[in-house]
Amino acid sequence: MPSRHALVRRPGPRLAEGLVTHIERRPVDPALALRQWEGYVAALRAHGWRTTEVAPADDCPDAVFVEDTMVVFRNVALLARSGAEVRRAELPAAREAAEALGCSVNAIRAPGTLDGGDVLKIGDTVYVGRGGRTNAEGVRQLRAAFEPLGARVVPVPVSRVLHLKSAVTALPDGTVIGHPQTVDDLSVFPQFRPVLEEAGAHVVLLGDGALLMSAAAPRTAHLFARLGYRPVPVDIGEFEKMEGCVTCLSVRLRDLAG
Repeated sequence: MPSRHALVRRPGPRLAEGLVTHIERRPVDPALALRQWEGYVAALRAHGWRTTEVAPADDCPDAVFVEDTMVVFRNVALLARSGAEVRRAELPAAREAAEALGCSVNAIRAPGTLDGGDVLKIGDTVYVGRGGRTNAEGVRQLRAAFEPLGARVVPVPVSRVLHLKSAVTALPDGTVIGHPQTVDDLSVFPQFRPVLEEAGAHVVLLGDGALLMSAAAPRTAHLFARLGYRPVPVDIGEFEKMEGCVTCLSVRLRDLAG
């Protein structure tokens, strides 16, 4: 069976102070957020994923969104450099976790900026959202890091949501899914399937046709079930108040030994 490993980071007490850019701020319940995070991690484990907790960063309100700290392709972890300067303190412990798993570690350098949530990998194609948190120099450095490993890097404009993966993710067959109102340019993607709910645009591929997704998208879950997939809904409502989704809450690593 392929090795499936996920880095996760528990929410800190200052979660409600995190950055909000494209939606109206709403109250967040830290205790409920912790229970929801525990349910998310339990769903990963129930589907054969080993999880490693990155050391907490309680002074960093957004640290639970650990996906933004790095992008992993093959066995190379490219540490991000967020366009939001306050998030850069999240990186040291993330680097330690990647190194402990045996990743070869590289890093985005100034003046480049990149958030992991702006990167969608479909096979060897790496879509990179260029927008508020990721700039052209960040895209250039990602290309320099991953193209020698066989990646094809495709920049994508992002202006309507926080990250590329706030707008689109992909099904196991490579079809990109998204809520059309949040996508700047649908023509970038060879295959695109619209979903009816914005929360339905986000899936984590658990393996064997299982799709981890928000419980806030029941109609989209029904669509995926009709397509032959197995939706695994989790309640992440407190994180959605902070522009988070199911992809943001983990870094997924597959076949690191390969």
